[in-house]
Amino acid sequence: MVEIVEAKFITSAPTLNLAPESTTQNEVVFLARSNVGKSSLLNALTNHKGLAKVSSTPGKTRLINYFEITYIDRDNENEKLIAKFVDLPGFGYAKVSKSMKYDWAKNLTDYIAEREQIKLFIHLIDCRHPHLEIDTQVSEFLFEHVRENQIILQIFTKIDKLNQKEQSALRREFPNAMTVSSSKKRGTDKINRVIFDILKNRGVVDDAN
Repeated sequence: MVEIVEAKFITSAPTLNLAPESTTQNEVVFLARSNVGKSSLLNALTNHKGLAKVSSTPGKTRLINYFEITYIDRDNENEKLIAKFVDLPGFGYAKVSKSMKYDWAKNLTDYIAEREQIKLFIHLIDCRHPHLEIDTQVSEFLFEHVRENQIILQIFTKIDKLNQKEQSALRREFPNAMTVSSSKKRGTDKINRVIFDILKNRGVVDDAN
């Protein structure tokens, strides 16, 4: 079993230029439309309820937040791995001026396109709304800018909100995606294993569901 034994906040950065310096490609970026459950998933993966603050106001967070994560692989002689989880601001609901929204969007796109330390992009999508245009645009942007040594993983959140028939249909349509319920702790262990293996360059998602 792979588990996170330590998780701590490092810093926040408003732009790529102020991101922490690093020579290691060990960053896992979480990006999602606002109100999809990104903070809840970060807290569930790390088993740390207060690591990422869950806001009642969608789109409130406007900084890139960094967390240092310590993984242990209990099945492989307690193999250790240090990673960084990067919490990007949610997109789609921000109640800000047009000029601020433009600057904010530019900072995020610059970060995604230029940050070489990123190993894994995790795009979170609400399982009840799998075909929103904004998520399609984000997916297209990621695939256009991802480097050969970077990986994109789609994860559908709030899977407990679907019945079994709806879940099966979703998995047939998106066979390479993963599903999770942060509130029910369903899928979190598998996601941690996949993240660990990707950071260790042991391959990508195989039979993720």
